[in-house]
Amino acid sequence: MADRRALHEWLDGLLRPEAFSDYCPNGLQVEGRAQIEHLVTGVTASRELIEQACALGADALLVHHGYFWRNEAPTVTGMKARRLRALLAAEMNLFAYHLPLDAHDEVGNNVQLAKRLDFEIDGLLVPGEPEAGRVGHLRSPCTAAELAQRLEAQLGRPAMAVGPEEARPLRTVGWCTGAGQQFIEQAARQGLDAFLSGEISEPTAHVARECGVHYFACGHHATERYGVQALGERAAAQLGLSHRFVDVPNPA
Repeated sequence: MADRRALHEWLDGLLRPEAFSDYCPNGLQVEGRAQIEHLVTGVTASRELIEQACALGADALLVHHGYFWRNEAPTVTGMKARRLRALLAAEMNLFAYHLPLDAHDEVGNNVQLAKRLDFEIDGLLVPGEPEAGRVGHLRSPCTAAELAQRLEAQLGRPAMAVGPEEARPLRTVGWCTGAGQQFIEQAARQGLDAFLSGEISEPTAHVARECGVHYFACGHHATERYGVQALGERAAAQLGLSHRFVDVPNPA
């Protein structure tokens, strides 16, 4: 068991949110009970995740996608009111870390995804911006079709693949979890064979074909399940908490 302040200080100390200019507040977003024994983690603080955390007796919920995003309506009405009402009624703390969790070099989304996919990390995709992804290489070169099969096997969903028609072995790869498709041009400038992220936009396919980069859209949710799991496991081990990751399926 740990008190709320101890968990908050530990999370901030590990992830250093003050180093990021983010689109939302990082850290404690909704204050609940002072003592925390049961921690539930998940990708997004949806109503379904809150309800499942309540059923599991959670004292705190730790997510990647929390609330109070830049430019969202400031009123507490509708869906937002229902979510907050459920948290407050349960006296459940809500902690959320967005870019700091993408960036971290041990429990971060990008590093954890590389572990699942057996990518060797060589460095940052964008120098000085660890939240923007990583570059690396495949331990064994493979074709685009073979990489697509690996992605589906590991992530549990097919990847949308676009790119040049010629078949060639893929050796170098870049990736940025979530909505990182805009970094495909950075991957092209570095001469990478392949780039993957969670989402795809209309221009992405044209860039992939014209610049000769094989692009894989693997799902925003699917690529960002692993950082918060690793963070929750470390927090539980460090502070003596029980921990459960709850995956609320999302096709996006």
